Amino acid sequence: MKTITMFILKSCPYCQRALRYMEELMKEIPKYKDIPIKYIDEGMEPEIAEQYDYYYVPTYYVDDKKVHEGEATKEDVRRVFEKAIEE
Repeated sequence: MKTITMFILKSCPYCQRALRYMEELMKEIPKYKDIPIKYIDEGMEPEIAEQYDYYYVPTYYVDDKKVHEGEATKEDVRRVFEKAIEE
């Protein structure tokens, strides 16, 4: 199982929506709860955020490979989870 790194901003409404979708999907599909997830608020940890190539939040990386950037639908979030559990 791969690690998801999610870049967010606390004030970003798209980030809040994506986090809600993540919670919903973890309830619907329990195996998603086992995926290790690192949350990085670029406002609080700019030195980490600067090491990654993205412009919009939320942005998802799976094992350091960018898999989604910008506003996310619930289906987009599901695809991120699926990439993390691929072998």
